[in-house]
Amino acid sequence: MEQKTIYCLGDSNTFGYDPRGMLGGRYPAADRWVDRLNASSRWRLVNGGQNGQQIPHTPPALDLTRRQLRACLPLDGICILLGSNDLLCGALPEQAAARMEALTGAVLPFAGRVLVLAPPPFQPGAWIEDDRLIDHSIRLAGCFQSLAAARGLAFADTGAWELPLAFDGVHFTPEAHRRFALRAAELFAQVFP
Repeated sequence: MEQKTIYCLGDSNTFGYDPRGMLGGRYPAADRWVDRLNASSRWRLVNGGQNGQQIPHTPPALDLTRRQLRACLPLDGICILLGSNDLLCGALPEQAAARMEALTGAVLPFAGRVLVLAPPPFQPGAWIEDDRLIDHSIRLAGCFQSLAAARGLAFADTGAWELPLAFDGVHFTPEAHRRFALRAAELFAQVFP
């Protein structure tokens, strides 16, 4: 079976950030969802996750993303898990979806398939004390789903995956990474056959 190369564009939950530390540390590779999928011979995932990453949408940010993708060619697909930091920095779900539209338009020429994942909704925690943020994070999935349907992109709402979040209400726990990897493996098999 030919190995598929998938670029994973994301934020700290793709990077594998461990929120228990203050210096940007990562969970061990065995706990990170990207590395767990890389353990399979089916895919070679390139981890493009960056702590604090918002959806690239300005010309300089899109140019940088294009350069990152170009360096990894050939690609069989691109998986995007972004949007949480946009909301945390004050963007509305509709604004985040407009940013995602700009991003997907820029990256589509680099791969045959693009998968847009809506991040799991925020939960009450150290970073999430405002119910409006939780509401916005729930609405984001619907905005991304509409965008994906209009552009013919693959989509999944990870809010349905029952992912436990850390004390901050934003970041994945090791258990969430394990569950995410299991669900993503099923999804990748359909989207990137």
